Amino acid sequence: MMHSKHLTRGADDPDFAPVVLFAFNRPAHTKQTLDALAENSLAARTRLIVYCDGPRDQRDSSAIAAVCEIVREARGFLSVELRVSPQNKGLAGSIIEGVSNVCEEYGRVIVMEDDLVTSREFLSFMNKALDRYETEPGVWHISGWNYPIPDDGLGDAFFLRVMNCWGWATWQDRWHHYRKDTDALINTFTPSDIKRFSLNGAGDFWKQVQLNESGQINTWAIYWYATIFKNNGLCLNPAVSYVLNIGHDGSGTHGSKSKGTYDSRLCEKPEVILPNSIIESTMAIQRIATFLNGLKPTFIQRLRGKIVRTLKGMIVL
Repeated sequence: MMHSKHLTRGADDPDFAPVVLFAFNRPAHTKQTLDALAENSLAARTRLIVYCDGPRDQRDSSAIAAVCEIVREARGFLSVELRVSPQNKGLAGSIIEGVSNVCEEYGRVIVMEDDLVTSREFLSFMNKALDRYETEPGVWHISGWNYPIPDDGLGDAFFLRVMNCWGWATWQDRWHHYRKDTDALINTFTPSDIKRFSLNGAGDFWKQVQLNESGQINTWAIYWYATIFKNNGLCLNPAVSYVLNIGHDGSGTHGSKSKGTYDSRLCEKPEVILPNSIIESTMAIQRIATFLNGLKPTFIQRLRGKIVRTLKGMIVL
């Protein structure tokens, strides 16, 4: 691991959580992410640690070099540290290792990927929540993003069993429990667990575990959700997102072309009221389930797709 570091101006306040950003081969996305993060009101008092994964092959090298140059030129933070891997670890491996290292170093962490644009109050919200719930054992995770659901009646933030990974934070004593063990999940989750885990079938969360088991995908986030779930933990969510994902253009490792589907306006409130009662919001669960169910193809859409695929298979080229 190669490290390079430069300091920028700002009052050194160790109480503000460091931001760890995971980057790879998307310089344009990385620049947008860094530019927005630097506009945050707490950026000048925040340490930024960037992990850049190594190339899969020679074609990645120039793009990774461009990403590293953008990181080295970043300004507006208390410090910027670049940690470049000589080998390709993949997104899952990079995040598991990087979050573990930074948690060990600082005790808490705010986690970003290279395709997330934040509001100017993102760092304020995350740090306030980290401070507020640090000694609350039932709170395991702080999310910066929320589903584009109606926010009336939800307050400024609410608790949820589901973990969202587009801009998030946690503490070392919670992350310490993280395990990526597919067999253990398959063997210990009951049918009732699977139902609750997947929001009564609205979400594809358990399917992600199965896809990891079959080797079709290799992800990390579903195991963090499972860790939280098995420990009866809850995740704090903002009612209105502080994060916009700009990676739904097919450019990411696990990216898909679903631009706009998960977008919502960005919250710019400088002051928020965090909930005192650590209880899951049934209203939020219902609205998220409705949103997720609305993304599923109808019977007619599935039938039409099957017909199209069948006709294409009949065409002889």
